[in-house]
Amino acid sequence: MKIPVLIVFMLLTAYAVAQPDSLYLKEKKVYTGPQWKQKQNASVDISQVSFTNWNAGGTNSISALLGYKFTADYKDKFFSWKNNLRVGYGLNKQQDRAVRKTDDIFEITSNLGYQPTKVSKWFYSARFSFKTQLTDGFKASDVENENPISTFLAPGYLFFGGGMEYGRNIDRLSLYLSPLTLKATFVLDQELANQGAFGVTPAVLDSEENVITEGENTRQELGILVTNSYDLKLAKNITAKHILSLYSDYINNFGNVDVDWRLNFDFKVNSFVRATLESHLRYDDDVKTLQPSETEEGEFDEAGARVQWKQFLGVGFAVNF
Repeated sequence: MKIPVLIVFMLLTAYAVAQPDSLYLKEKKVYTGPQWKQKQNASVDISQVSFTNWNAGGTNSISALLGYKFTADYKDKFFSWKNNLRVGYGLNKQQDRAVRKTDDIFEITSNLGYQPTKVSKWFYSARFSFKTQLTDGFKASDVENENPISTFLAPGYLFFGGGMEYGRNIDRLSLYLSPLTLKATFVLDQELANQGAFGVTPAVLDSEENVITEGENTRQELGILVTNSYDLKLAKNITAKHILSLYSDYINNFGNVDVDWRLNFDFKVNSFVRATLESHLRYDDDVKTLQPSETEEGEFDEAGARVQWKQFLGVGFAVNF
């Protein structure tokens, strides 16, 4: 009788091993406690055009755009904390012209949210962001790159405020409202600050254009900030994302809204090759444009603020790590 019992025991053991859902094996529990998730992405986009005896004419050129993104997200039962670093830099070289940049961004964002209950779609939220550029910027007409119109930390923008956010636990949708947001504008290049660039108080000059009091390097505003972002999957390998930011200062011309709107389309070919189409529209009443003076040759007059728009289409390589 002992041999049949042993055979039955061995058969039951083999059956338990073959059946993951059997009573002999416990399901592996998924960890749902506090955790950090980190992700990095690096990308390179290159475009080139060359002409040889081309009867329609054209200019030889080569362009390159480098990008880097880093995210570090924390989540537990009630809190979520999302941190992002984005760096982008692009260059373009045309025949017989100096090298020009096509993109230049350094941006840090940090969002802290508190969810009072598990079923709530609203979060108490605090948000911080800072962005600037890395190198000097020049007008298209300045072919020799002699007179920069922007530099590192000229301008630099800092936003800090608190409010409510809807949909943070929904990956594709977010709506944030902050009735109290501080906006600080930095212009650390004194020459640009003396000109009153980007809304800072300009220098005080005498009748001979000598500086009596230098222009201020910072400008502070307190206003309302509304942001909205939405991710949409258009097809298996095509995604679209829109990010909209609206800001209005309570003290200086309330109702005049600063707009920052980005619309990105990502076309994924495979794990490494992808194409990107990006549209970036901005309007800031503190950023004034210039136009040639009608009365004095070689001089420029202020033409007020205008809508700024940048469009980019590129094909390149991207890797996540």
